[in-house]
Amino acid sequence: MIKEDDLVFIWNPKKGDSFLIKVQPGQSQGTHFGQIKHSEIMEHNYGEGIRTPKGQVYYLLRPTLGEFTRRIKRQTQIVFPKEAGFIIEHLNIFPGCTVVECGTGSGSLCCTFAHFVGDTGKVCTYDRREEFSALAKKNAEKWGVAHRIEFNVRSLDEGFKERDADAVFLDVPAPWEYIDKAYEALAPGCHLGILVPTTNQISETLRALQEFNFADVQVVEIMLRYFKTEPNRIRPEDMMIGHTGYLIFGVKTLPLPELEEPEENAETQPEAAPAGEECAAEPESAEAPENGETEHKEEPESVD
Repeated sequence: MIKEDDLVFIWNPKKGDSFLIKVQPGQSQGTHFGQIKHSEIMEHNYGEGIRTPKGQVYYLLRPTLGEFTRRIKRQTQIVFPKEAGFIIEHLNIFPGCTVVECGTGSGSLCCTFAHFVGDTGKVCTYDRREEFSALAKKNAEKWGVAHRIEFNVRSLDEGFKERDADAVFLDVPAPWEYIDKAYEALAPGCHLGILVPTTNQISETLRALQEFNFADVQVVEIMLRYFKTEPNRIRPEDMMIGHTGYLIFGVKTLPLPELEEPEENAETQPEAAPAGEECAAEPESAEAPENGETEHKEEPESVD
């Protein structure tokens, strides 16, 4: 049975008439077909339908992380689910790992990180603006993962406090200026992810990654297109989620040890001839005839 403080995705086939709510007794949700009281929702289980006063059916579904982050209260641009899932895989986020993020914003990505690191993991997120950090914390509390996140209000110019992190993600205007900070925070062999909106930012970032010898560098853009789900009219939706940013990934490597030059052995080195002197060429020795025979020239016969 759905209870107080549960998140519920209220879904109706009519496009644009779906809602994500936190159940609170005494409140109601307005729809195109009348009000739905939260107290009535608490009389149902997930997966059941509920009728509005006008007889329209809405279904009560468990919200996905994607639905939550798409509908998150925001003051900034967010990382959309189409990128977030790709980021999770390419940074190798797993339960118990430590993730460091700069660019908290409204908290969509740090909530996603916190969802996957579990209660044994930790997300350390940084933003220089306190109002963004406060909003992100409220969003994380709504999804139930705030206890897994450490919110830091400070400039990245001061660097990260963490060392040997399992993953680092940068969502800042000039990420190439902070590749050194990310390098310090990452454990060797672990992954750095970066989000930028323009191609000129890619160029600057790639130069910085080369300078710090990051390996397996990749640049990705993800497009997402939904299809209409009418069985007799299958075709793409009129609108699609196109460009929202470029993703850049790289792996931290350690510097190679310098090769030691072999020491020269003075005994094996030939002595140089004194300046101004030339080595006399040895005369070529005549080859001896084979079988001990001596070579002689026959005298020409005299002509009478």
